[in-house]
Amino acid sequence: MSALNRTISINKSPSFSRRTLPLGSPRPNHNRSGCVFLRFQVLVIIVSVISFFVAVGGGYIYVLPSLSRAFFNAQVLLSQDNNNNGSVRECDVFDGTWVQVKDQDHTLYNATDCPFVERGFDCLGNGRSDRDYLGWRWKPRSCEIPRFDVRAVLEMLRSKRVVFVGDSMSRTQWESLICMLMAGVEDKKGVYEVNRNQITKRIRFLGVRFSAFNFTVEFFRSVFLVQQGPMPRHAPRRVKSTLLLDKLDDISDQWVNSDILVFNTGHWWVPSKLFDMGCYFQVGRSLKLGMSIPAAFRIALETWTSWVERAIDKNRTRIFFRTFEPSHWSDLTRRICNVTQYPTLETNGTDQSLFSDTILEVVKNVHIPINVLHVTSMSAFRSDAHVGNWSDNPSIQDCSHWCLPGVPDMWNEIILSQLFHESEIPSQQIESLSKFSYLLNNSNTLSLLPGNLWLTYAW
Repeated sequence: MSALNRTISINKSPSFSRRTLPLGSPRPNHNRSGCVFLRFQVLVIIVSVISFFVAVGGGYIYVLPSLSRAFFNAQVLLSQDNNNNGSVRECDVFDGTWVQVKDQDHTLYNATDCPFVERGFDCLGNGRSDRDYLGWRWKPRSCEIPRFDVRAVLEMLRSKRVVFVGDSMSRTQWESLICMLMAGVEDKKGVYEVNRNQITKRIRFLGVRFSAFNFTVEFFRSVFLVQQGPMPRHAPRRVKSTLLLDKLDDISDQWVNSDILVFNTGHWWVPSKLFDMGCYFQVGRSLKLGMSIPAAFRIALETWTSWVERAIDKNRTRIFFRTFEPSHWSDLTRRICNVTQYPTLETNGTDQSLFSDTILEVVKNVHIPINVLHVTSMSAFRSDAHVGNWSDNPSIQDCSHWCLPGVPDMWNEIILSQLFHESEIPSQQIESLSKFSYLLNNSNTLSLLPGNLWLTYAW
């Protein structure tokens, strides 16, 4: 029997209603006084319950002031996911098409105002007049990618370490994420490069700290992922240096103990960056002068996967490997760059890459979960989004790198949507919290719930 029912039964007990009264005294109205007393007790119980939840909610507001918004935003992400054809987790997010958005002014940041964008990637700031390339969003065929919510993401990344490793394409994505996140930070001075360095391609390490949320977003320049070695003794004259395919980059020990690791490689695995520069392959002490680039690339990836299985804590670190994103040069000499106004309807074979295929084949045999960002096909249509002539050096065309804001923002949105799904609590708990939230929020009494603490289940 509930406490409320026990109170009611006591008030109506025979011993209470039939007690002896003095002779000649007027008979009191027991029904009326009992009813008043009952109502008073019920009111006390209701006020006590409300006070309890207000106290608990107030405590959470005081201790975790921004968690309420994070809870709401994360719930929106989950509800958007459930209301579409399928969830991001269940569908192939890379099987889709670019769709034009109604609001072309939906960019997540202004590159000119973001101090972490290299001037060479700020196309609008460098004189590009058309903004059509900003009006497109990737739409998977069987699901929706939730819209980026900066406050929810900042809360998700609180006290985390995000690390990008790779070439200049990785650095572009790193810059993109920082600027996306800065849009939600009130004190911009609290976001700074840890060594007070200017953003440049010449520095091997760059790290930006978000002091208000106690996390860093870091970049390590490692264009091959494996070590580069000097010319071996007794090597032919044409050999100036080597790639040590069986040894991961000597800075790899700095990549561990991170919460999110995003890798890429591929753009330097070309004859002009290797053989033409006198760089050949080496395994152990053996110089492999006749080894092809695809064969060497596979060995390097296998070295990387062995390091992942040996050095990475799979219970802490989420690993992403982005596949090769195609360039859009008009000829093989990479001297003619024709940036289109709109995405192309045909890819002309650029949606296929031997590097991407190799990544997919090697990664599937790894015992630690690795999320492959298979961006090759989706990026193949975006000949409109390259830097072109709108860099800090207009005399040099660029059909390899991307304008910011632009395509790399979408890659980051995909990563973040997957991380949100990995951090969600079981669906039954979400459903119960949603019902509890609805009942209390519609009672015009409470607006903040202890259920907001569900984000503490995140990794």
